[in-house]
This record gives sequence, structure tokens and C-alpha cells, in this order.
Amino acid sequence: MPRPSVIEIYAPLHSGFETILTSEALALIAKLHQAFEGRRQVLLKARTERQVRIDAGELPDFLPATLAIREGEWRISPLPPALRCRRTEITGPVERKMIINALNSGADSYMADFEDSNAPNWFNQIQGQINLRDAIHGTISYTSEAGKEYRLRDKVATLQIRPRGWHLDEKHVLVDGERVSGGIFDFALAFFHNAKEQIARGAGPFYYLPKMESHLEARLWNDIFCMAQDELGIPRGTIKATVLIETILAAFEMEEILYELREHSAGLNAGRWDYIFSCIKKFKENKDFCLANRSAITMTVPFMRAYALSLVKACHKRGAPAIGGMAALIPIKGDPEANEKALAGVRADKARDASDGFDGGWVAHPGLVSIAHEEFVKILGEAPNQWGKQRNDVNFEAADLLNFQPEQPITEAGLRNNINVGIHYLGSWLAGNGCVPIHNLMEDAATAEISRSQVWQWVRSPKGILDDGRKVDAMLVRTLVPQELEKVKATVISQGEDATSYEQAAKIFEEMSLSDQYVEFLTLPLYEKMN
Repeated sequence: MPRPSVIEIYAPLHSGFETILTSEALALIAKLHQAFEGRRQVLLKARTERQVRIDAGELPDFLPATLAIREGEWRISPLPPALRCRRTEITGPVERKMIINALNSGADSYMADFEDSNAPNWFNQIQGQINLRDAIHGTISYTSEAGKEYRLRDKVATLQIRPRGWHLDEKHVLVDGERVSGGIFDFALAFFHNAKEQIARGAGPFYYLPKMESHLEARLWNDIFCMAQDELGIPRGTIKATVLIETILAAFEMEEILYELREHSAGLNAGRWDYIFSCIKKFKENKDFCLANRSAITMTVPFMRAYALSLVKACHKRGAPAIGGMAALIPIKGDPEANEKALAGVRADKARDASDGFDGGWVAHPGLVSIAHEEFVKILGEAPNQWGKQRNDVNFEAADLLNFQPEQPITEAGLRNNINVGIHYLGSWLAGNGCVPIHNLMEDAATAEISRSQVWQWVRSPKGILDDGRKVDAMLVRTLVPQELEKVKATVISQGEDATSYEQAAKIFEEMSLSDQYVEFLTLPLYEKMN
């Protein structure tokens, strides 16, 4: 018999939090923790051990042991009607106004995010659960300081929820003296309080799963889903989850990931920004690896093209949706010419996704939903998806996924942009905001990770040379950090915001970019600094 668990919460219980942190909900968290925490830790250790081998020169490849899965005849379980049309998906944090605007945006789906676009302080996590509960039950409302009221329309987007990744803890909650997994914590609370209501409304419970590096990590989620459904008396297979393929290692196991979750799968998503970050992180010690400025790493470069088309092929082969990644561009007010250029970029991105066979794609702003929708309709017509579009012409090998081009240009402007974005985002994150418009792009943790990882790698790589011949080194970075800090502070102050956290952000960015030891995720040490 499982031993009784001791559950401790080391955080304030603000008004309403007691309705989420009920004894029954906490008991589910404790049961899942007791059953699966050991496996989570084993899988995290396996990540570390594999990184050591990659640092020593090992290259990823398709797994011989799972060849039978890749060559076998199988498909994921049929999807409910609410997940058959996902031509436009909008994403954003679980902030109250954001939830209402996203659900009302006209998108087919809204991914409510407890992860990359959400700064995971205690208040944000639990208030976010309250916000989602109210939205799912149709009672959510919001009144701005100016008195504007926000309420849900009759027709809203299908809700999908992204819990935190396996690497993140919830430090405020201990079970038997151990921190619980942030992902299990987020999932269990949302599932416990909302699953039956979502089933009754015919739209859930649906999830997005981030940052996985192997099919074994997908198997862990599948087993958690099975136990959670059993605990609530819900039939297995009711939960549906889309996996973000946002690590280079997961790209070699896409069919295996679909297979592990086949009873609960809702397809795969091409999480492009985290994917680029993962490539830099995994091959940071490889002297032959060095990517150009972030702006040059588009979806048309060789390794990104191989990744995207392979994802479409894997999904449609198995009867699963293939969802395109985020167009980070956002509408630009007060500059019609720049705005039209940004909108044209979104149109081109979604037109390419639709032509490649993706069934939908992500946008970061409600103003882009109609543009994305139009581009998919041009290809799909009235069809809700294009699952029948098989990509048998796509036959990429390991070398194609690892064809990391371009290596140039690396420019001072690109270096400055990385420093500027990194400081700006970290300062905002420390202040409690994880989704930030910077230089007309919507930035989240993934793009901040690219910024600091590129600087770290350019300093160390013999290929980290600017187009004017200068080597990117510690002295140059230390020279540019205070200059970019002043620009960031000026921008923040001009927007009427407090710039207090940005001095600390600049210090952290510099330390992380120049440290001898690469920090796997910038959010890990930063999380320890927040309440």
C-alpha cells in the first residue's frame, strides 16, 4: 500500500487560492508525485548523461531499437470534433485579460501557457488556475483600470493548457519533503478542477506538452494521464495532448513520441524558437557548430526545413495533426509601412506552413488571427485539416537534421540585439511578466534562451567572428552590456514601467553569457530568485 503523504505549502494563500489548493486536489498531486517522481529524476539524469556524450562528440541518430515502431502500421486514436480544425492557434500566459481576449480572438484554439510565456511566480501560477477555472465554467470577466469590461463571447476558441516542462519544479509545494514537478503540479490542478466540466462542454481536457527530449519522457506523461483519469473516474483516452517538438533530440523520435501517447495524442507542434535554442545548447561544445545571427535562422534554412517537413510527414502518416510554430511578429502601431512589412512576414510564414502540409499554425497576437486563417483557407478551402496530405516525398536523414547552416553573418548588430533582448526579457521576467513585446516581436523564454546561448557560444567558438573581423570575446560583451542596458531602461521608462529589475537582469545576463559552465536553462537559477 502507498504510504500517506505529507504535503507542505511554503507560500501565501491569497484570496481565492483555497478554492484551488483543496485537500482533494493536493491529494491527487501527492499521489502522482509518489508514483512518478522517481522516474522523472531518472529521465532528467539521462538527459545529463547524454549531454556529456554529445559534448564528447556523439551525434544523435534515429534509434535502432525503435525501428519496428517507425516501420509499423499504426495510427493514433481518433480525435474529438473540437480538435479536428486547428488552422489558427493563439498562445499566451494565463493572465485574466489575456485569456478572455485569446478565447474571443476568432482562433480555432488557444494554448493557455503556464510555461515559456508565463513568469512562474507563486501568484501567477495559482491565479492562473483560478482564471482558467472561471473561463472553463464560463464565469470569467475582467474590468480594466479605465473601466473597460471584458467577457467571453458565445463562441470561443478551444482551450488547450501547457504545463511546465520536466526540468522545472514547483518549489513552494513539498510532498514528503521533496519538491513536486512543476508539470505535474500545473496539470493535476487544471485536470482536477476542470476535466469533468470540459467533458460536459465537449471541449477537453486538452494539453500541450513542452521540452521533451525522448519518447520515454512521453511515456511518463502517458502513464500520468492514465492514473489521473482513473483517479477521477474518467475513461482512459479522454485526455488529448499535443507534443511540442522543440528539442533536436525529440526530432529523432517523433514517431516514437506519437506512439507512446497514441491513446492520448493530438499530434505534434513545430516549436521553432525552443528548437533553435536546443540546437545551440546541445552542440555548444562542438567547434564545428556556430549559427549566424538569430534573424538569419529562418524556417527555410536546411536544418529547419528538414525538421518541419519531417514533422508533417510523421504526423500525417499516423493520422495526427501537424501544427506549425509561432510567428513572433506582432502588429506595429503608428508605423503603417513597418506594420505592413510585419503582416507580410506573417502571411508568408503561414502560407509556407499550409503549403508544406501543416494543419494550422501559431500566432502571438489576436490581430494576426484573421491573416493566418486566410492563408490556411487558401490551401485547405473548407476542409478542417489536411491529414490526408502524405509527404512520402520527404526522406530526410540524420545528416539533414544536423545540417546547421548558415554560420554567417554574425554582426555587431546581431550581438547587440541578443544582449538587448536578453536583458529586456530577463528584467520583465523577474518583475513577473513572461511574455514581452520587444522590437516588434513577441518574446518569451525561448527567444531569451537563444539570445544568451548564442552569446555564450560565439565567445567560445573559433567561428564566433563578426563580419568586420573582430572576435566575439568577453571584453566585447562586457563593453556592450551596459550600453544595451541603458537602451532597455530608456525604453521601459518611456512606457511608464518600473526599471528596477533591469540592473539585476543585466548582471545575470552577463554572468550567464560568460560563465565557464553553461547553465542548461536560464529559468532554473532565476526561478530561485522569485517569490
